[in-house]
Amino acid sequence: MNKSSFFIVGQHAVTEALKNPKRTVLRVFLTEESKKNLHRKSPNKNLLEGVKVYFKTKKELDKYSTKENLLHQGYVAEIEHLINPTLKDFIKEKNNITFACLDGVTDPRNIGSLIRSAASFNIDGIIVKERHFPNESKLMYKAASGAIEYINIFEVSNINSTLKNLKDLAYFNSVLGTYEANFSPKTNGTELFFNIGDGVSDRTKILINNDIDGSITRDWRWPLDIVLKILRLGESGNCVMSFNDQGLLQIVVDSGLGVYTYLLPAKS
Repeated sequence: MNKSSFFIVGQHAVTEALKNPKRTVLRVFLTEESKKNLHRKSPNKNLLEGVKVYFKTKKELDKYSTKENLLHQGYVAEIEHLINPTLKDFIKEKNNITFACLDGVTDPRNIGSLIRSAASFNIDGIIVKERHFPNESKLMYKAASGAIEYINIFEVSNINSTLKNLKDLAYFNSVLGTYEANFSPKTNGTELFFNIGDGVSDRTKILINNDIDGSITRDWRWPLDIVLKILRLGESGNCVMSFNDQGLLQIVVDSGLGVYTYLLPAKS
């Protein structure tokens, strides 16, 4: 067995893995009966094409499932992990996303059942804590009944911070339709406002002051995601934001535990 591969058992888990073009199936172990059943289920497509197939008796296949006390049903496969997009990339490519978050769920059977339910409700992705996610568990794959092949699973180190980031980014995505947004100061007569956009078409305008002297003639921009991360540090205290005539943005954050100054040079 390859270091990056693992075994799954069960009719639905193995069959759906074979149907998934993104899944690498290295070997399949079948009984004669399960092979016939596989062809009956997919008469118009040879799911075993290009896959190493070995025929075994049910008793020979028991060694792959006895430890977990599972019924293999005559189906065993050695597979590799799916390559899922990063959460950030996934969000950039889709709109109106629905996530399910599994926090504190550690039992592989329960996780598998929740994956199956999420897929049936057309949930776009599941966020799990990587430390608790049994990504090679036969129990989970069997309980998921193949649904794991049709839903993106994102393993993160911290659930709370991930949800907080998603909440902030979801708002700006609804406004901008992109997360590669910039944050820039503009003036119009006596008004000072901030534009948020991609630098070409600014879609959100936030008025800061309507009684100023002078004007901004330079096109200064700062990455919105970095500015948001800094501002969140001061949610329980105060933040003061300013910029000089060289385009240096200064954010002073009083977190209640200390005062921190962040300096961001502008992009132009």
